[in-house]
Amino acid sequence: MIFTLAISETRIPFRKNIWLLSFSLIFLLVWINSLVGTTDIYNWMLENALSFLFLIFLISTYKKHQFSDLSYFLICIYLCLHVYGSKYTYAENPFGYWLMDVFDTSRNHYDRIVHFGFGFLLAYPMREMFLKWLNFPNWVAWVLPIEITLSISAFYELIEWAVADLFFSDLGDAYLGTQGDIWDAQKDVFLAFLGAIVATSLVSVIKKTFNNSET
Repeated sequence: MIFTLAISETRIPFRKNIWLLSFSLIFLLVWINSLVGTTDIYNWMLENALSFLFLIFLISTYKKHQFSDLSYFLICIYLCLHVYGSKYTYAENPFGYWLMDVFDTSRNHYDRIVHFGFGFLLAYPMREMFLKWLNFPNWVAWVLPIEITLSISAFYELIEWAVADLFFSDLGDAYLGTQGDIWDAQKDVFLAFLGAIVATSLVSVIKKTFNNSET
């Protein structure tokens, strides 16, 4: 296998983990590009507040707890999607406009992709954290990522409401990016929830397939 699929007991120093170094460099380049070319610096700072918190968590836990290379790869993809969205605002993302032309849709769906990606790309790292770091039972490690994805997604929509309506009303439209859809928040939560279900289902099928092939 190209990636290490499970956390080993041996802690690998950051400088010796070639895959993690590569993922970090890719994300750093995408992140810098999103800042340099942003069309709205205030929206960029708001969107990236959670990126900073996420990175602090990853850096502060690395010496004691490490994800597998696969998990770091999935995390890297999600963070790149997120910061690329912050460059233009989600509703004005060029890739979303390209998808509009290709599929003849009525709105820019880039935000939908990132919300789905939140559940789909981070469910496996969450499962790994509960299973390997915290030694939770196997069935709990399957269920918790789905529940937490649903909870965080709903909580994030509350944060968006607070930011757009209570604290930074001038940035409300750009930050929310509802594009006239009154059910935007509910659809975002559902897509993240669906992404987590799809990811955990795929992992379950793959694990069962490989386990059966070994017997």
